[in-house]
Amino acid sequence: MTGSSRSTVDLPPRQRKILFRSWHRGMREMDLILGQFADAHIESLTEAELDQYEALMEALDRDLLKWVTGEAEVPEEFNTPIFHRILASRNAMKF
Repeated sequence: MTGSSRSTVDLPPRQRKILFRSWHRGMREMDLILGQFADAHIESLTEAELDQYEALMEALDRDLLKWVTGEAEVPEEFNTPIFHRILASRNAMKF
């Protein structure tokens, strides 16, 4: 997979921006993890979940990757329900 497979036509501007940012992280591994998560869930995320997701995307890719792979402990401010949903969905992803 090289990018989003989801159309943004029916998404509000905030979700469009989040979807784009999810696929354009800078580190390919995080593009795949966050991009595939966003493709699958962007439409169903609540405003609170979108807030958590946007805050998580502010973290550095190298830190995010360490948290996702378990190489480093997740800081409390990022150890949110949305982060755990990303971890759960990662197991179902096809790379």
